[in-house]
Amino acid sequence: MIDASRIKRLKFRAWHRGTREADYMIGCFCDRYAAEWGETEVAWFERLLDEEDVDIIGWALGSLAVPPEYAGAQMDAFRKLDFVEIPR
Repeated sequence: MIDASRIKRLKFRAWHRGTREADYMIGCFCDRYAAEWGETEVAWFERLLDEEDVDIIGWALGSLAVPPEYAGAQMDAFRKLDFVEIPR
């Protein structure tokens, strides 16, 4: 089981990216899936959070090719963008 303080740090980093678009995209993904993640998925997400927002958004939208180190099932889930709830 992943330490709760580690998940809390991930959520904070995911929701404090610097742009509203990135906050919603990355933060909502973390909120939706983090409870299900094991060590491998958490480590992947921690590495992803070190990347530039413009790259992460480009990978999610398909305007940039996903680097091999991020390709796979977790990026596939991220690219669906069905976890983003647009506030009204």
